[in-house]
Amino acid sequence: MDFNVKKLAAGAGTLLSRAVQFTEEKLGQAEKTELDAHLENLLSKADCTKQWTEKIMKQTEVLLQPNPNARIEEFVYEKLDRKAPSRLNNPEQLSQYMIDAGNEFGPGTAYGNALIKCGETQKRIGTADRELIQTAATNFLTPLRNFIEGDYKTISRERKLLQIKRLDLDAAKTRLKKARVAEARAALTVPQPEGDNIMVNLSYMLSLLHVKWLKMWKEEVTKCEQELRITQSEFDRQAEITRLLLEGISSTHAHHLRCLNDFVEAQMTYYAQCYQYMLDLQKQLGSFPSTFLANNNQSSSTHMQSGPNSSMSTSPSLPAGSNIVVTSGFSELKASNGSRKARVLYDYDAANSSELSLLADEVITVYSLPGMDSDWLMGERGNQTGKVPITYLELLN
Repeated sequence: MDFNVKKLAAGAGTLLSRAVQFTEEKLGQAEKTELDAHLENLLSKADCTKQWTEKIMKQTEVLLQPNPNARIEEFVYEKLDRKAPSRLNNPEQLSQYMIDAGNEFGPGTAYGNALIKCGETQKRIGTADRELIQTAATNFLTPLRNFIEGDYKTISRERKLLQIKRLDLDAAKTRLKKARVAEARAALTVPQPEGDNIMVNLSYMLSLLHVKWLKMWKEEVTKCEQELRITQSEFDRQAEITRLLLEGISSTHAHHLRCLNDFVEAQMTYYAQCYQYMLDLQKQLGSFPSTFLANNNQSSSTHMQSGPNSSMSTSPSLPAGSNIVVTSGFSELKASNGSRKARVLYDYDAANSSELSLLADEVITVYSLPGMDSDWLMGERGNQTGKVPITYLELLN
C-alpha cells in the first residue's frame, strides 16, 4: 500500500490552516479578502435566480397537478427511473361518471343524452389537460429543473472552491505578516559583547545563533512571499472562472424567458380548446336548462289543475330567444289527417307519460288526431309515441 505520510501531513496542515483562518475571521481576529463589487453582485443575482426558480417550479407543479399524493408518487417513480402508472385525471374521471350515468338513465332521454354529451366534452378537456401538462413539463419545467440541478450546482461547486482559495490566500497573508514581525524582532535583538573572555565568547556564540535565527526568518519570509504569490494567482484564476459562470446567468434568464413564452402559449391553447369544447357543448345542449325549468313549472301547474289530460289545452313554453311561428304546413297536416317527417329544433323533456321527450336535431314522424289541441301533434320515434309541441318542430319536405 503506497502511503505517503508527508503528503497526508501536508494535506492535514492545509485543512487545519483553513479552519484556523475561518475561525479567526468569524471571531474578528483575522483580516478577510473581500470580493470585488461586480462579483458580489453576480453572486447575489445567482442566489436570487435559484431561489425564485425553485418557487416558480414548485408552484407550477402544484398548478398542473393539484393532488399532492400524485405529485409525491410521480417524484418517487422519477427517482426510481420508472414510468408512473397511467391514471384518469379529474376531467376524465368526471367524464366516465357522466357517460355511465347517461347510459343508465337512457340515451333516449333528455337528461341521459345531456349527461353523455357533457361526459364526452369532459373527456376532451381531460385530453387537453394531459397535453398541457406534457407540454409544460417539456418546455418549461425541465429547463428550470436543469438549471437548478445542473448549472447552479456547477456554480455552487466553483463558488465553494473560490472560498477555499480565499481562505488559503488569507492564511498565506497571515503567515507572511507573522514572519515579517518575527524577522523585525530578530533584527532588533543583536547581542553586544561585554566583560571578560567568557562573556565575550558567550556573546559571540549568541551572535552566531542570532545570525542563524535571523537568516531562518528571512528564509521564512521569502517562502511565505512565494506562497502568497501562488495562492494569489490561484485565487485570481478561480475568481475569473466563477465570474464567467455567474455572467452566464443573464443568458439563463433569456432562455427561461423563451420557456415562459412557451408555457403561456401552451396555456392559451389549453384554455382556447376548453372554451371551444364548452361552446360546442352549449350548442349541442341548446336551451336544455331553460326548457327543463319550463317543463317542471308546466308539470307542477298541470298536477295542481284537473289531471294529466289537462295538458291538452296547455301550450308548452318556448326556449329563451326562440321566435318560432306556426306555419300553414301544420294546418295542412292537421287537415289532411296524414303524417310527415319533422326535425326537432330544441330539446324537450316530457311533462308526463302522455308526452314524448325530444332531442335537438333528431327526425321524428308527426301526425294529428281528431280533437287535439292546435299546439300539439302526435310524434313517433320507433316504438315510442307521445304528444309533442309543434313550436319545437320544423316540417321537412
